[in-house]
Amino acid sequence: MTRVVTRRWYLVHKWTSLVCTAFLLMLCVTGLPLIFHDEIDALTETSDGLPPVADGNVAPSLDAILAGALADRPGHVGLFMSFDEDRPVVNITTGPAPDAPGAQMTLRSYDMRTGDLVGVITEDGVMHFLLQLHTDMFLGLPGMFFLGAMGALFFAAIVSGVVLYAPFMRRLDFGTVRANRSRRIKWIDYHNLLGIVTLAWASVVGLTGVINALEDPIVGSWRASELAEMTGRYAGQAAPAPGKLASIDGALATARAAAPGNWVQFIAFPGGAFSSAHHYAVFMQGDTPLTKGLLRPALIDASTGRLTDIRAMPWYVQALFLSRPLHFGDYGGLPLKILWALLDIFTIIVLASGLYLWLGKRRAPLDARVRELETSGLVPAE
Repeated sequence: MTRVVTRRWYLVHKWTSLVCTAFLLMLCVTGLPLIFHDEIDALTETSDGLPPVADGNVAPSLDAILAGALADRPGHVGLFMSFDEDRPVVNITTGPAPDAPGAQMTLRSYDMRTGDLVGVITEDGVMHFLLQLHTDMFLGLPGMFFLGAMGALFFAAIVSGVVLYAPFMRRLDFGTVRANRSRRIKWIDYHNLLGIVTLAWASVVGLTGVINALEDPIVGSWRASELAEMTGRYAGQAAPAPGKLASIDGALATARAAAPGNWVQFIAFPGGAFSSAHHYAVFMQGDTPLTKGLLRPALIDASTGRLTDIRAMPWYVQALFLSRPLHFGDYGGLPLKILWALLDIFTIIVLASGLYLWLGKRRAPLDARVRELETSGLVPAE
């Protein structure tokens, strides 16, 4: 690689890193506790079990549980219904309108054996604050797009760092840390070593973060293409009134019959972002760690309860669904989360050391910095 090429890659690495470092540090610090959000939530719950039921208890229908949930929230309509994997609990989201924003939604959990309320999930507390800061910095969609752009710059910094790693390590053995040299040389070696160690992980987390930031346009594209095609014959028809919808139990049974062996993750009610104005969208998932993220919606006519269509989501929506658990290491249990946390800490060190190295020699001429790279730091920047 010529000096001109090295110089160009150095500038790419320098400016992409400098622009995104502060925001990446924030994302790494807030992401660290979010990796263990399930474990933290379990520690803060007042009870982790359900009370026993009496002999002869007859479980209520989902329609009856939904009716009770709506009775608790007068003026609300059903928006989503999801199911716990490890407990007989159904979570019901309601809101004042089918397209209500998240701030106006209410999420309550009910015991499927009895229909009793077992919890009200509120969006407050430290974990919710960290999640909002990590997701959009409390700026909504513009904040998501901004952090997505920072993720793209981070990936560019990773690529340029790898390119520069080759000439720097030409005269050194892999993993060398020259602890007996100056503080700057020692931190250059730490920066390079940890950067290579976290290369794959940082690339995956950075790219999945970019995909997550594009959730709204991805879902919007699916609605405008695939969903519109699946529901094309309903165009121009009046949508059913919220109080005149077909049975939830019937819609669930129809979806399960169309995709036997699949688990129902959640049901989107008519009029929301994940369904049409005329359908329940019953999202099915597989029974393995990988296929759990590959959702397939069954569209059930909300007036008649009949199946309209069922098909796999397009690749770009599947990429979104897969990126969510992958971003937080949330698909391999506690051991994988611990590994994710260690790599997150290493990345914090890489970011902080890169900032330290720049601040220490920010006035050095560019050619001197390039020479420092080419000589593995044996000829320091002036």
